[in-house]
Amino acid sequence: QVRLVESGGGLVQAGGSLRLSCEASGSIFRTYAMGWFRQAPGKERVFVASINWSGSSTSYQDSVKGRFTISRDNAKNMVYLQMNSLKPEDTAVYYCAAGRSSALVAGGASDYWGPGTQVTVSS
Repeated sequence: QVRLVESGGGLVQAGGSLRLSCEASGSIFRTYAMGWFRQAPGKERVFVASINWSGSSTSYQDSVKGRFTISRDNAKNMVYLQMNSLKPEDTAVYYCAAGRSSALVAGGASDYWGPGTQVTVSS
């Protein structure tokens, strides 16, 4: 069992940065791939980024490549999303997810989800 809790969301001006954190409980965390998703008002939840269990492989949605960086610290049971050069269209609730492989996470087939954290980017 893995429980996920996100933090670090907030209000930021366009061009600014935020770092989201996801704390995971459970000893099996380090065997799971992790990911970030987001859901804008009135839209479906979409994939943002994923990272494999060791941190050696990452993938990103095209719209965030070069601006967002996903990382993890297995010793601390933490996964992060560094978001730079934020745009108003990045406004959404951001969710942390855990799954058995990066492919499953990226495809939305995660086993565990956090409750989400709000990110608002003003223009």
